[in-house]
Amino acid sequence: MITTLHIKNIGIIEDLNIDFNKGLNVLTGETGAGKTLIIDSLQIISGGRFSKEMIRKGETNSFVEICMYEPKSEMSIDGNIIVSREINLNGKNMCKINGRMVTVNELKEFMTKFIEIHGQNDNQNLLDNKTHINYLDGFIGDKITKEKEQYEKHYQKYQEIKQKLKVNYGDEKERQRKLDLLKYQIDEIEEANLQKGEEEELEEKRKKIVNAEKIAENLRQADELIGANSIDSISMAIRALEKIEEIDNKYEQASNNLKSIYYDLQELSRDISKYKNDTNFDEEERSFVEERLNMLYTLKRKYGNNIEEILKYKEEIEKEIKHIENLEEYNKKLKEEQQKIEEKMNALAVKMNNIRTQEAESLTKEINKELNELEMKNAKIKVKVKYQEQYLKNGKDIVNFYITTNIGEDEKELIKIASGGEMSRVMLAIKKVLAKSDKVPILIFDEIDTGISGKAANSVANKLKTISNNHQVLCISHLPNIAAIADYNYFISKKVIEERTNTNIKLLDEEETIREIARISSGEVNDATIQYAMQLRNKKVS
Repeated sequence: MITTLHIKNIGIIEDLNIDFNKGLNVLTGETGAGKTLIIDSLQIISGGRFSKEMIRKGETNSFVEICMYEPKSEMSIDGNIIVSREINLNGKNMCKINGRMVTVNELKEFMTKFIEIHGQNDNQNLLDNKTHINYLDGFIGDKITKEKEQYEKHYQKYQEIKQKLKVNYGDEKERQRKLDLLKYQIDEIEEANLQKGEEEELEEKRKKIVNAEKIAENLRQADELIGANSIDSISMAIRALEKIEEIDNKYEQASNNLKSIYYDLQELSRDISKYKNDTNFDEEERSFVEERLNMLYTLKRKYGNNIEEILKYKEEIEKEIKHIENLEEYNKKLKEEQQKIEEKMNALAVKMNNIRTQEAESLTKEINKELNELEMKNAKIKVKVKYQEQYLKNGKDIVNFYITTNIGEDEKELIKIASGGEMSRVMLAIKKVLAKSDKVPILIFDEIDTGISGKAANSVANKLKTISNNHQVLCISHLPNIAAIADYNYFISKKVIEERTNTNIKLLDEEETIREIARISSGEVNDATIQYAMQLRNKKVS
């Protein structure tokens, strides 16, 4: 259940904290005081859309935080779940569940497990045809549990086999296409006749080709500068030192060092002369290097970042080809197992279809009974179960709710119902029937009493009270009948402080509740209306 709702900077709400309670919480108040903004805030924290125009004038962001107590939830910390959402003028969202950052979609998916909001234009799950089978199965209860559990077990295995067959190219055409592709890749790599270290050699040669003119000119200069003159000069210096090396060892050492330089310089001169031959490239060699490198770049783009990776990839696809070519027997066994599972699933699906078809009639009758009590005497719901061939998680059934709102009209899907008020009462009727089996713990009703009065108002009040026995119910209402039956009454008002309008909310005590019921019953608080309010309050369902 929701324990606390904190709203900041939404419309005329500056900073509001609301502590809710178990059972039926009814919110009443002045027109334009901010009741709708509270529902909007609950929609925002449930992952709903947000308009920047909702941010309070002069502020840069809005913030909504909710604390729920759900001890059975995996996400709870000591039973508490704290969810927040901050929205800025620049459109940036920051959503958190127990301090963990989540996306808006993740927030929405999470909150659908806890909160359902029903109003004139917002009937979330009821308007989603995919959820209708859950409503029907919830109504059926244990009568279908065993079959569903067995079917779901087989369905999980069925999906695993389908995945294996997909990975194993169980389809003959797909397998052949894959083999053709892999063989083409091997042929392309083999035709290239790649050699380890080849790319580096080619890059080095290409670099020399591109810089051939520069290399030749600088080698020529170096060869000339070293030349015979330098070597002859060193030779003459050596002979001079030899004449005095017997006088002192240091002269002999100098002579030996210079001889070493002389031999090194001769060797270097010969090398430079040879290097000049490296600059002789013909056009054919130039073209070969460029074409070879282009081919390597193409293969690297497809199969790996270097020659080693390409050759490794080749080894891997050779293994994959061998694997695929030997899959036929394995896949055959998988398909035989799949067929057996399908037979079991079909048998269970037929059983579930029979149960659902029969129970759909009972659910139809129960809902229509509730609609009659809600003064929708001409409205008729029809729960339809359609058996189809596709295997779904819950069987092979598609369940849809259809409705006729007036005598003589055609049936149409529930999602296409025109009146928001009618939709709210239809939803309330369904919720009343499914109250005990519905697992969503928090139900929020926004002005569900629109357009009703008298007997229908009493019926709506009683049904809300019944639903609140199994759920926490938050309801915005204008009807004294609903306010009178509440477990907790909240009054929403607005006041102007420093030329700014602010929303306030107050949990009413019993005396204040009687006066509020009197106010909304006739617009005035006097002895007569207070007496009427007390009579309504005394009829409160315990």
